[in-house]
Amino acid sequence: MERIDDLNFNGLKIIQSNEVFSFSIDAVLLAHFGYVPKKGKIIDLCAGNGAVGLLCTEKTKASIDFIELQPRLAEMAEQSIALNKKEAQCHVHCADLKELSQYFAHDTIDAILCNPPYFPVREQQLQNPNPHLAIARHEIYAEIEDIMQQASYVLKTKGHLSLVHRPDRFLPILEAMQRHQITPKKVRFIYSKMDRPAKAMIIEGIKNGSKEGFIVEPPFIIQNENNEYTKEMMDIFHGK
Repeated sequence: MERIDDLNFNGLKIIQSNEVFSFSIDAVLLAHFGYVPKKGKIIDLCAGNGAVGLLCTEKTKASIDFIELQPRLAEMAEQSIALNKKEAQCHVHCADLKELSQYFAHDTIDAILCNPPYFPVREQQLQNPNPHLAIARHEIYAEIEDIMQQASYVLKTKGHLSLVHRPDRFLPILEAMQRHQITPKKVRFIYSKMDRPAKAMIIEGIKNGSKEGFIVEPPFIIQNENNEYTKEMMDIFHGK
């Protein structure tokens, strides 16, 4: 069953469903830490139900195109856009990301934010039996290489790609970025708690960017030792 949830940011609402898709804290962090230009053209790639793109509408006047493979999720994103009266700024495409070049011309996009499936298909034993969730979480229809190839085609020179992913994919992601002329520029590791291994990372690259100046940003901690959200996390929830 679908429900309407609060995105906790300037009154934004989102439609989601436990049976189909619900956005995670990774999406919130990507929208906060990812590169969002004040104007131009942005793509929310692997958009799911549209959380990343919707959150970005409060930070920019740029047009935002949502790319989502699954028709049900794309429909939820469209409904959420209408619910928030963002139709003039946001547009949903139910499309395969491997066909991105059919929707956008070469060198035309200023920024891409991407929250892709995290898990390789070879991890069959871990795949979710729910087909909607399996496609959202596993690289069934798209892999890192596909993302980098398509991003490199549509991004302008000096355009930005911001990606949230698992830390154990760090090296393959760096290699794929460089194969497709996207220079890694910074990474921030995300920790559920201070004393635990990183659970996620947000990595940013620039198409045809300078090879110098890679930055490892300060770590971001989600919860403190009392299992409460840190002040930094609460500030993000409150749109600060």
